[in-house]
Amino acid sequence: MKNPDIKSHIASFIKKIEKENLPQVVIDSFLYYYHKILNGETGIIYDKDIECVRENEITYSNNLSGYSDTGNKVIKNSVRIVLNGGLGTSMGLSKPKSLIEVRDGKTFLDILVQQSKRNNIRLAFMNSFGSDKDTTEALRKMNLPVFPILFLQHKYPKVLRDGFGPAVWPANKTKEWNPPGHGDIYAALQTSGVLDKLLSEGITYAFISNSDNLGATVDETILGYFAQKNFPFLMEVCDRTPSDLKGGHIAKHKNGHLILREVAQCFESDLGAFRDVSCYNFFNTNNIWINLIYLKELIKEKGFVYLPLILNPKTLDTKDETSPEVYQVETAMGSAISLFDGATAVRVPRTRFFPVKKCSDLLAVRSDCYLVTDEKLVYNPERKLPEIRINLDSKYYDKIDQFDERFKEGVPSLVECESLTIIGDVFFEKDVKIAGNIIIKNTGNARAVISKNSLINKNITF
Repeated sequence: MKNPDIKSHIASFIKKIEKENLPQVVIDSFLYYYHKILNGETGIIYDKDIECVRENEITYSNNLSGYSDTGNKVIKNSVRIVLNGGLGTSMGLSKPKSLIEVRDGKTFLDILVQQSKRNNIRLAFMNSFGSDKDTTEALRKMNLPVFPILFLQHKYPKVLRDGFGPAVWPANKTKEWNPPGHGDIYAALQTSGVLDKLLSEGITYAFISNSDNLGATVDETILGYFAQKNFPFLMEVCDRTPSDLKGGHIAKHKNGHLILREVAQCFESDLGAFRDVSCYNFFNTNNIWINLIYLKELIKEKGFVYLPLILNPKTLDTKDETSPEVYQVETAMGSAISLFDGATAVRVPRTRFFPVKKCSDLLAVRSDCYLVTDEKLVYNPERKLPEIRINLDSKYYDKIDQFDERFKEGVPSLVECESLTIIGDVFFEKDVKIAGNIIIKNTGNARAVISKNSLINKNITF
C-alpha cells in the first residue's frame, strides 16, 4: 500500500507510545500488526483453509478423574490469573465489572478471592489502566494474608481508517487508545516481570480465566491431566449451540494445528459456515491453561508471542457515531493454541462457563437458577429445565442502576422458568415466582408493578 505519509505516521505512533512510558515490546508488537494492516491483511480466516473438529478428537473432562491426585500435588506449582480489565461499560459502569455485586452482598472479586483461598492457589490479576486503581483499593480493604500479584495490560493507539494515521480526539484523549484484547496477557506477563517472578518461585502452571465467569474455578483433574501429559497449552471448550454464535470456535488448520476463529476473523460469505454448529461444534470458554516454561521458551525463541491479528472496525468514540472511523488492533488469548506444538483442548461441561456480559446474565446468576456452593457458582439441582433464556427491554434494563432499581426488593424465583421476556417498564416486588415461558409486557407510559408473592405462570400485558 503506497502512502507518502506512512513514514511520518510510524514516527507519530512511536512517539505517542513512548509518551505513555509503555515498554519497547508495545512499539514492536503494534508496528508488527500495523504493517499487516498496511499490507491489506485483515486477520480473516477463510473457511476453505480449516476443517471441523469432531467429538472423538476432543478429550472430555468427565473422563479425567484419574488425574486428580497429580493435580493436588502440583497445585503448589500453580497460579490462577484473572483477566480483570473490563470496566462494565456495556452495563453502564465506569468501574471494574468485578466490583459488581453478584449475590448475597458479594462481588465477583470477593468470590474470586474466596475461590483461590479454597484451592490454596496463588492469585494474580491482569488489570487495565482503567480497572487497576479501584481493584487494588478493593483488595487492600480485604486485609488478605497474601496479597495477589497485580500487573497491567498494555494499550494500543487507534488507527484511522482514512489514511492510517494515529487517531486524535482532544475532547477525551483516552478515546485515542484501545485495550489490545486479552491476547496481550503474554506480553504483559513478560514486560511486567511477573513471568520470571513466577518461574523463580517454582510456579509452572497457570490457569487463566475471565473475572465475570464464576464457573471457572481451578479444577484439580484438568490441572493434573495438563501437568502429567506435559501439554504446553490447553483450552477448555464447551458444546456449541445456536445461542453461542458470537464466541470463537475451534477448528483444525490444514497444517494439522488447532486454531481459534473469532467472528471478527470471518469473511461475510463464510458467516453461514461459521454458524454451523454441526461442524464447528466447540466454542472457546476462555478458560486457558499455560505451561509457563513453554511460554518462556516461545518468547525467547520468537521475541514476542505473535498472535493472529483481529482488526476491529469502530468509531473513535463508540458512543458517537459521527466520530472518525478507526481500526482497533486486537488479539485473542486463545488463538495461541495455534502457536504451541502439542497444544490441546478439553471438552468441559457448561457449568464451567457462566459469563456475565449484560444485565440479563446478571438476573440469571442472581436468581435461584444457580447456587453458590464452596464459593463456586453451580446449577440449582432443583432446576430440571435447560439453561434459561432471558430478554430484557434495553430501554429499562441495560444499565446496572436501572436493573437494580427494578429488582431492588429482590429478583424473582426463576428455577421453574424456561424463558423470560420483559417489554416495557416493569418493577418487581419481593418474593415473586415465575414459571414456564413467560412474556411480561407493559404497553403504558406508567411503570407496571408485579406485586409481592405473585406467581406468574402465564403471559401478562399491562
